[in-house]
Amino acid sequence: MEELGTHIAQATGATPSVRLGELMLETTPDRLLALLSFLRDDPKCLFKQLVDVCGVDWPDRAKRFDVVYNLLSLKNNQRVRVKLQTDESTPVPSAAPLFNSATWFERETYDLYGVWFSDHPDLRRILTDYGFEGHPLRKDFPLTGFVEVWWDDEQKRVVNRPVKLQQEFRRFDFLSPWEGARQVLPGDEKAAEKAPEKGKS
Repeated sequence: MEELGTHIAQATGATPSVRLGELMLETTPDRLLALLSFLRDDPKCLFKQLVDVCGVDWPDRAKRFDVVYNLLSLKNNQRVRVKLQTDESTPVPSAAPLFNSATWFERETYDLYGVWFSDHPDLRRILTDYGFEGHPLRKDFPLTGFVEVWWDDEQKRVVNRPVKLQQEFRRFDFLSPWEGARQVLPGDEKAAEKAPEKGKS
């Protein structure tokens, strides 16, 4: 794996490392497409399947987003992970011209994190509704969201309206081993029954 990482690094300038038994390559947005193209076409790599594109949010960092590409080589039975950093305003080039599957994966990353992919053929939301505000997997996105979907009988259509909480948000965790339940929960009575010994009924 380290030999393959060195081979890729010499050809593309990516920074290789082996973590959890998998090869990981760090790159920059301007070198991304050249790296993905090399990983797909080089005879020692042949990572022809893009399994996923996802995001990670680090809000305290200047470049708060990691964009992660997971690739698979069926011929060599090997995986590789490509990672780059970007911020809210710097676009990442779309991998759609190299991998058809990137189209939907990048739409999902845009929808949930707000990462912009330049030259994407159809970059619009894919999991949230039309008119949705914000990006729900960002760490600073409120737990209740900004708006809720509601059926309006007068307009006879679905409308979005601001979220209004009738009481302060509270957390009820009766099954927590630290808080514990004061009442007997269904099924607990079975734990108190003595199991029959072997050979006796």
